Amino acid sequence: MPSGSSKKPRLKRTAAGPSFKLPSISGMSSFAFTYSPQKKKLGVLSFGHIMTANMVLELISSVKCFEGEQRVYQHNSRTLNCDMTFGVFLPAAALDKTPCPVLFFLSGLTCTHENFIQKSGFQQHAAQHGIIVVNPDTSPRGLELPGQDDAYDFGSGAGFYVDAKQEPWSKHYKMYSYVTEELVEVVNANLPVAAGRRGIFGHSMGGHGALICALKNPGLYKSVSAFAPIANPSEGAWGKKALTGYIGADTSDWDQWDATRLVSQYESTPQELFIDQGLADNFLAAKQLLPENLLAAADSNEHIQTIYKQREGYDHGYFYISTFVGEHIAYHANLLKATKV
Repeated sequence: MPSGSSKKPRLKRTAAGPSFKLPSISGMSSFAFTYSPQKKKLGVLSFGHIMTANMVLELISSVKCFEGEQRVYQHNSRTLNCDMTFGVFLPAAALDKTPCPVLFFLSGLTCTHENFIQKSGFQQHAAQHGIIVVNPDTSPRGLELPGQDDAYDFGSGAGFYVDAKQEPWSKHYKMYSYVTEELVEVVNANLPVAAGRRGIFGHSMGGHGALICALKNPGLYKSVSAFAPIANPSEGAWGKKALTGYIGADTSDWDQWDATRLVSQYESTPQELFIDQGLADNFLAAKQLLPENLLAAADSNEHIQTIYKQREGYDHGYFYISTFVGEHIAYHANLLKATKV
Protein backbone atom coordinates (compact mmCIF):
# COMPACT_ATOMS: atom_id res chain seq x y z
CA MET A 1 0.00 0.00 0.00
CA PRO A 2 1.20 3.56 -0.61
CA SER A 3 2.91 5.00 2.44
CA GLY A 4 0.89 8.21 2.18
CA SER A 5 -2.55 6.62 2.65
CA SER A 6 -4.64 8.39 5.27
CA LYS A 7 -6.44 5.22 6.31
CA LYS A 8 -4.83 1.89 7.05
CA PRO A 9 -6.36 -0.99 5.05
CA ARG A 10 -8.08 -3.84 6.83
CA LEU A 11 -5.82 -6.87 6.76
CA LYS A 12 -6.56 -10.53 7.15
CA ARG A 13 -4.34 -13.52 6.59
CA THR A 14 -5.14 -16.01 3.84
CA ALA A 15 -3.32 -19.06 2.53
CA ALA A 16 -2.05 -17.03 -0.40
CA GLY A 17 -0.84 -14.17 1.78
CA PRO A 18 -2.25 -11.02 3.41
CA SER A 19 -5.45 -9.74 1.80
CA PHE A 20 -6.23 -6.01 1.68
CA LYS A 21 -9.51 -4.16 1.18
CA LEU A 22 -9.12 -0.91 -0.73
CA PRO A 23 -11.43 2.11 -0.78
CA SER A 24 -13.04 3.06 -4.09
CA ILE A 25 -10.88 4.79 -6.69
CA SER A 26 -12.10 7.06 -9.51
CA GLY A 27 -15.69 5.98 -9.09
CA MET A 28 -14.98 2.25 -9.17
CA SER A 29 -16.38 0.09 -6.40
CA SER A 30 -14.06 -1.19 -3.72
CA PHE A 31 -12.31 -4.44 -4.50
CA ALA A 32 -9.93 -6.82 -2.77
CA PHE A 33 -6.51 -7.97 -3.83
CA THR A 34 -3.97 -10.46 -2.56
CA TYR A 35 -0.37 -9.52 -1.93
CA SER A 36 1.81 -12.53 -2.76
CA PRO A 37 5.52 -12.12 -1.97
CA GLN A 38 7.87 -13.10 -4.80
CA LYS A 39 11.54 -13.92 -4.69
CA LYS A 40 13.57 -10.70 -4.92
CA LYS A 41 10.41 -8.73 -5.72
CA LEU A 42 8.22 -6.44 -3.65
CA GLY A 43 5.04 -8.25 -4.57
CA VAL A 44 2.35 -9.08 -7.09
CA LEU A 45 -1.01 -7.32 -7.19
CA SER A 46 -3.95 -9.56 -8.10
CA PHE A 47 -7.06 -7.39 -8.38
CA GLY A 48 -9.94 -9.86 -8.36
CA HIS A 49 -12.90 -9.50 -10.69
CA ILE A 50 -11.92 -6.26 -12.46
CA MET A 51 -8.52 -7.62 -13.53
CA THR A 52 -7.48 -9.51 -16.64
CA ALA A 53 -4.15 -11.33 -16.70
CA ASN A 54 -2.26 -8.50 -18.42
CA MET A 55 -3.39 -6.04 -15.72
CA VAL A 56 -1.71 -7.90 -12.87
CA LEU A 57 1.23 -5.72 -11.88
CA GLU A 58 4.46 -6.79 -10.24
CA LEU A 59 5.97 -3.99 -8.17
CA ILE A 60 9.71 -4.02 -8.83
CA SER A 61 10.73 -0.97 -6.80
CA SER A 62 9.34 2.03 -4.93
CA VAL A 63 11.18 5.02 -3.46
CA LYS A 64 9.91 8.18 -1.80
CA CYS A 65 10.43 11.28 -3.94
CA PHE A 66 9.09 14.83 -3.40
CA GLU A 67 6.47 13.48 -0.94
CA GLY A 68 5.28 11.05 -3.63
CA GLU A 69 6.65 7.72 -4.80
CA GLN A 70 8.65 6.77 -7.86
CA ARG A 71 7.71 3.20 -8.70
CA VAL A 72 8.63 0.63 -11.34
CA TYR A 73 6.15 -2.05 -12.36
CA GLN A 74 6.26 -5.09 -14.61
CA HIS A 75 3.41 -6.96 -16.26
CA ASN A 76 2.84 -9.51 -18.98
CA SER A 77 1.67 -7.69 -22.10
CA ARG A 78 -0.94 -9.42 -24.25
CA THR A 79 -0.19 -6.94 -27.05
CA LEU A 80 3.56 -7.46 -27.17
CA ASN A 81 3.59 -11.09 -26.02
CA CYS A 82 6.34 -10.47 -23.47
CA ASP A 83 6.90 -8.94 -20.05
CA MET A 84 7.05 -5.15 -20.05
CA THR A 85 8.41 -2.71 -17.49
CA PHE A 86 7.25 0.85 -16.93
CA GLY A 87 7.81 3.66 -14.45
CA VAL A 88 5.10 5.44 -12.47
CA PHE A 89 5.45 8.59 -10.39
CA LEU A 90 2.61 9.02 -7.91
CA PRO A 91 2.29 12.48 -6.32
CA ALA A 92 1.18 12.75 -2.71
CA ALA A 93 -2.47 13.23 -3.67
CA ALA A 94 -2.47 9.95 -5.62
CA LEU A 95 -1.06 8.14 -2.59
CA ASP A 96 -4.11 9.40 -0.71
CA LYS A 97 -6.36 7.94 -3.46
CA THR A 98 -7.29 11.34 -4.90
CA PRO A 99 -7.87 11.00 -8.67
CA CYS A 100 -5.11 12.84 -10.54
CA PRO A 101 -4.40 13.67 -14.19
CA VAL A 102 -1.99 11.28 -15.90
CA LEU A 103 0.82 12.14 -18.29
CA PHE A 104 2.59 9.53 -20.44
CA PHE A 105 6.22 10.04 -21.47
CA LEU A 106 7.78 8.14 -24.39
CA SER A 107 11.57 7.87 -24.51
CA GLY A 108 13.96 7.88 -27.44
CA LEU A 109 16.33 5.50 -29.19
CA THR A 110 18.40 3.15 -26.97
CA CYS A 111 16.51 4.17 -23.82
CA THR A 112 14.71 1.99 -21.32
CA HIS A 113 12.18 3.21 -18.77
CA GLU A 114 15.10 4.19 -16.52
CA ASN A 115 16.58 7.10 -18.48
CA PHE A 116 13.71 9.53 -17.98
CA ILE A 117 13.27 8.52 -14.34
CA GLN A 118 16.91 9.05 -13.44
CA LYS A 119 18.03 11.92 -15.67
CA SER A 120 15.18 14.36 -16.32
CA GLY A 121 14.29 15.55 -12.80
CA PHE A 122 10.61 15.56 -13.79
CA GLN A 123 9.40 14.32 -10.41
CA GLN A 124 9.59 17.65 -8.60
CA HIS A 125 7.44 19.29 -11.28
CA ALA A 126 4.91 16.45 -11.39
CA ALA A 127 4.70 16.63 -7.60
CA GLN A 128 4.03 20.38 -7.68
CA HIS A 129 1.16 19.95 -10.13
CA GLY A 130 -0.26 16.72 -8.70
CA ILE A 131 0.21 14.72 -11.90
CA ILE A 132 0.78 10.98 -12.25
CA VAL A 133 3.53 10.29 -14.81
CA VAL A 134 3.84 6.94 -16.59
CA ASN A 135 6.82 6.06 -18.79
CA PRO A 136 7.08 2.73 -20.61
CA ASP A 137 10.08 1.00 -22.17
CA THR A 138 10.90 1.74 -25.81
CA SER A 139 10.49 -1.77 -27.24
CA PRO A 140 9.61 -5.33 -26.30
CA ARG A 141 12.31 -7.09 -24.27
CA GLY A 142 13.46 -10.59 -23.44
CA LEU A 143 12.93 -11.93 -26.96
CA GLU A 144 15.24 -13.83 -29.29
CA LEU A 145 14.44 -12.35 -32.68
CA PRO A 146 17.11 -12.41 -35.39
CA GLY A 147 18.75 -9.01 -35.75
CA GLN A 148 17.06 -7.45 -32.71
CA ASP A 149 20.37 -6.37 -31.16
CA ASP A 150 22.40 -5.67 -34.30
CA ALA A 151 21.91 -1.88 -34.36
CA TYR A 152 21.02 0.92 -31.96
CA ASP A 153 18.32 2.33 -34.24
CA PHE A 154 16.30 -0.82 -34.98
CA GLY A 155 15.05 -3.65 -32.79
CA SER A 156 15.73 -3.56 -29.05
CA GLY A 157 15.34 -0.04 -27.68
CA ALA A 158 13.99 1.17 -31.02
CA GLY A 159 10.36 0.11 -31.34
CA PHE A 160 9.44 3.46 -32.97
CA TYR A 161 5.91 3.32 -31.49
CA VAL A 162 4.46 1.66 -34.60
CA ASP A 163 2.59 -1.63 -35.09
CA ALA A 164 4.92 -3.79 -37.17
CA LYS A 165 3.56 -5.67 -40.18
CA GLN A 166 6.75 -7.42 -41.24
CA GLU A 167 8.07 -10.73 -39.89
CA PRO A 168 9.56 -11.50 -37.43
CA TRP A 169 8.58 -8.20 -35.78
CA SER A 170 4.79 -8.30 -36.21
CA LYS A 171 4.14 -10.72 -33.33
CA HIS A 172 5.80 -8.50 -30.73
CA TYR A 173 6.63 -5.01 -32.02
CA LYS A 174 3.26 -3.31 -31.59
CA MET A 175 4.31 -0.41 -29.41
CA TYR A 176 1.63 1.90 -30.79
CA SER A 177 -1.21 -0.37 -29.68
CA TYR A 178 0.56 -1.04 -26.40
CA VAL A 179 0.85 2.67 -25.57
CA THR A 180 -2.56 3.83 -26.77
CA GLU A 181 -4.65 0.85 -25.66
CA GLU A 182 -3.19 -1.72 -23.29
CA LEU A 183 -1.07 0.58 -21.14
CA VAL A 184 -3.98 3.02 -20.80
CA GLU A 185 -6.20 0.13 -19.63
CA VAL A 186 -3.60 -1.10 -17.17
CA VAL A 187 -3.07 2.39 -15.73
CA ASN A 188 -6.82 3.04 -15.45
CA ALA A 189 -7.35 -0.26 -13.63
CA ASN A 190 -4.51 0.14 -11.14
CA LEU A 191 -3.96 3.83 -10.46
CA PRO A 192 -6.20 6.67 -9.19
CA VAL A 193 -6.35 8.54 -12.50
CA ALA A 194 -8.89 11.27 -13.19
CA ALA A 195 -11.20 10.19 -16.00
CA GLY A 196 -10.49 11.88 -19.34
CA ARG A 197 -7.55 13.96 -18.06
CA ARG A 198 -4.69 12.34 -19.98
CA GLY A 199 -1.71 13.85 -21.80
CA ILE A 200 1.32 12.55 -23.66
CA PHE A 201 4.82 13.81 -24.42
CA GLY A 202 8.15 12.36 -25.48
CA HIS A 203 11.68 12.86 -26.74
CA SER A 204 13.19 12.18 -30.18
CA MET A 205 11.77 8.80 -31.26
CA GLY A 206 9.40 9.21 -28.32
CA GLY A 207 8.46 12.70 -29.51
CA HIS A 208 7.48 11.10 -32.81
CA GLY A 209 5.51 8.52 -30.81
CA ALA A 210 3.69 11.15 -28.75
CA LEU A 211 2.71 13.10 -31.87
CA ILE A 212 1.36 10.14 -33.82
CA CYS A 213 -0.48 8.72 -30.79
CA ALA A 214 -2.29 12.03 -30.34
CA LEU A 215 -2.93 12.72 -34.03
CA LYS A 216 -4.28 9.22 -34.71
CA ASN A 217 -6.59 9.35 -31.67
CA PRO A 218 -8.34 12.72 -31.42
CA GLY A 219 -9.68 13.17 -27.90
CA LEU A 220 -7.66 10.39 -26.28
CA TYR A 221 -5.09 12.92 -25.04
CA LYS A 222 -5.99 16.42 -23.87
CA SER A 223 -2.44 17.66 -24.36
CA VAL A 224 0.66 16.71 -26.37
CA SER A 225 4.21 17.99 -26.51
CA ALA A 226 7.54 16.78 -27.86
CA PHE A 227 11.23 17.40 -27.27
CA ALA A 228 13.24 17.26 -30.52
CA PRO A 229 10.83 14.84 -32.21
CA ILE A 230 11.55 12.80 -35.31
CA ALA A 231 8.83 14.84 -36.97
CA ASN A 232 8.95 13.47 -40.52
CA PRO A 233 10.37 9.92 -40.32
CA SER A 234 9.54 9.16 -43.97
CA GLU A 235 12.24 11.64 -44.98
CA GLY A 236 15.00 10.92 -42.41
CA ALA A 237 17.50 8.05 -42.26
CA TRP A 238 16.33 6.76 -38.86
CA GLY A 239 12.69 6.80 -39.91
CA LYS A 240 13.24 5.25 -43.31
CA LYS A 241 15.13 2.34 -41.77
CA ALA A 242 12.50 1.76 -39.09
CA LEU A 243 9.48 2.08 -41.37
CA THR A 244 10.99 -0.17 -44.02
CA GLY A 245 11.89 -2.83 -41.46
CA TYR A 246 8.68 -2.75 -39.44
CA ILE A 247 6.04 -1.66 -41.98
CA GLY A 248 7.48 -2.60 -45.39
CA ALA A 249 8.92 -1.06 -48.54
CA ASP A 250 5.64 0.46 -49.74
CA THR A 251 6.05 4.08 -48.71
CA SER A 252 2.31 4.75 -48.95
CA ASP A 253 1.94 2.55 -45.86
CA TRP A 254 4.21 4.93 -43.97
CA ASP A 255 1.75 7.84 -43.99
CA GLN A 256 -0.14 6.68 -40.89
CA TRP A 257 3.14 6.53 -38.90
CA ASP A 258 4.52 9.94 -39.90
CA ALA A 259 3.48 12.99 -37.86
CA THR A 260 4.04 15.41 -40.74
CA ARG A 261 1.83 13.39 -43.08
CA LEU A 262 -0.78 12.95 -40.36
CA VAL A 263 -0.83 16.71 -39.76
CA SER A 264 -1.38 17.37 -43.46
CA GLN A 265 -4.36 14.96 -43.46
CA TYR A 266 -5.83 15.87 -40.06
CA GLU A 267 -9.51 16.91 -40.16
CA SER A 268 -10.78 16.24 -36.64
CA THR A 269 -11.12 18.28 -33.44
CA PRO A 270 -8.61 21.17 -33.37
CA GLN A 271 -5.31 19.98 -31.92
CA GLU A 272 -2.46 22.01 -30.44
CA LEU A 273 1.09 20.63 -30.70
CA PHE A 274 3.89 21.97 -28.48
CA ILE A 275 7.22 21.30 -30.23
CA ASP A 276 10.52 22.02 -28.47
CA GLN A 277 13.87 22.00 -30.28
CA GLY A 278 17.46 22.64 -29.24
CA LEU A 279 19.30 24.57 -31.94
CA ALA A 280 22.68 22.94 -31.17
CA ASP A 281 21.16 19.50 -31.77
CA ASN A 282 23.44 17.64 -34.19
CA PHE A 283 20.52 15.46 -35.32
CA LEU A 284 18.65 18.61 -36.34
CA ALA A 285 21.57 19.60 -38.54
CA ALA A 286 21.77 16.04 -39.93
CA LYS A 287 18.11 16.24 -41.10
CA GLN A 288 16.98 13.36 -38.88
CA LEU A 289 14.30 15.42 -37.10
CA LEU A 290 12.85 17.80 -39.72
CA PRO A 291 10.49 19.86 -37.52
CA GLU A 292 10.32 22.45 -40.31
CA ASN A 293 8.35 19.98 -42.45
CA LEU A 294 5.77 19.42 -39.73
CA LEU A 295 5.44 23.16 -39.11
CA ALA A 296 4.89 23.79 -42.82
CA ALA A 297 2.19 21.13 -42.92
CA ALA A 298 0.53 22.64 -39.84
CA ASP A 299 0.53 26.10 -41.40
CA SER A 300 -1.67 24.70 -44.16
CA ASN A 301 -4.15 23.02 -41.84
CA GLU A 302 -6.60 25.14 -39.84
CA HIS A 303 -7.29 22.22 -37.50
CA ILE A 304 -3.70 22.19 -36.19
CA GLN A 305 -2.13 24.87 -34.00
CA THR A 306 1.55 24.75 -33.07
CA ILE A 307 3.78 26.18 -30.38
CA TYR A 308 7.40 25.97 -31.53
CA LYS A 309 10.14 26.88 -29.07
CA GLN A 310 13.75 26.99 -30.24
CA ARG A 311 16.40 26.72 -27.54
CA GLU A 312 19.65 28.43 -28.43
CA GLY A 313 22.75 26.38 -27.53
CA TYR A 314 20.91 23.24 -26.38
CA ASP A 315 21.61 19.81 -27.87
CA HIS A 316 19.66 16.54 -28.03
CA GLY A 317 20.44 15.13 -24.58
CA TYR A 318 19.00 14.98 -21.09
CA PHE A 319 20.62 18.21 -19.88
CA TYR A 320 18.36 19.89 -22.44
CA ILE A 321 15.31 17.90 -21.35
CA SER A 322 15.94 18.53 -17.65
CA THR A 323 16.18 22.27 -18.31
CA PHE A 324 12.74 22.52 -19.90
CA VAL A 325 10.77 19.54 -18.56
CA GLY A 326 9.19 21.76 -15.90
CA GLU A 327 7.83 24.07 -18.59
CA HIS A 328 6.34 21.12 -20.43
CA ILE A 329 4.70 19.67 -17.33
CA ALA A 330 3.24 23.09 -16.48
CA TYR A 331 1.85 23.27 -20.03
CA HIS A 332 0.18 19.88 -19.65
CA ALA A 333 -1.02 20.71 -16.14
CA ASN A 334 -2.91 23.72 -17.46
CA LEU A 335 -4.70 21.73 -20.16
CA LEU A 336 -5.35 18.79 -17.83
CA LYS A 337 -6.72 21.09 -15.15
CA ALA A 338 -4.27 19.82 -12.57
CA THR A 339 -4.32 21.21 -9.04
CA LYS A 340 -1.02 22.85 -8.11
CA VAL A 341 0.28 21.96 -4.64
